[in-house]
Amino acid sequence: MLTELGGRYAYTESDEISVLLDPGFHLFGRGVEKLVSISAGIASATFTRACGEAAHFDSRLWLGTGVTDVVDYFSWRQSDAARCALNGWCYWTLRHGGHTASQASRALAGTSTSDKNELLFRHGINFAGLPTWQRRGIGLRWESYPHTGRDPVHGLEVTSTRRRLVVDRELPMKGDYRDLVERIATGQD
Repeated sequence: MLTELGGRYAYTESDEISVLLDPGFHLFGRGVEKLVSISAGIASATFTRACGEAAHFDSRLWLGTGVTDVVDYFSWRQSDAARCALNGWCYWTLRHGGHTASQASRALAGTSTSDKNELLFRHGINFAGLPTWQRRGIGLRWESYPHTGRDPVHGLEVTSTRRRLVVDRELPMKGDYRDLVERIATGQD
């Protein structure tokens, strides 16, 4: 989706994908309905092709009025990732321990973050020790880098700037994450 929509940044956790579009983005005349349908189609087709199983994504469009809104949005998504990951680990730990779906859901209802961490700890799982991407999500962004090549006409060594996709499975959190998103949103990263 980052490539197809020409986005600056993509963030994914669980079954959600958020894409930061460039302020100069004008594909489909920036039509909301078209962007919603196309983005759902891209995600569904790409996932289906990669996994070999049919997948269906829905889509929403969120409009921020400035960089602070964008930073707030992505920070909120990362906070939600941590909450969802902790809940998911607890739920599936209980399920694998013999609980039914309803029993696991009831056991987790109203529990605090510390209660959930304790539940995992009793089952030998240290939530803080899980891979960062499972707790914070994954970020994707473009990075510029110098590329040295040879000018075939003049036979000279030349350096050009290229870009490559960076997949960040070790995202920072809180203020450091906000700083990263702000740099990306303002074109400084």
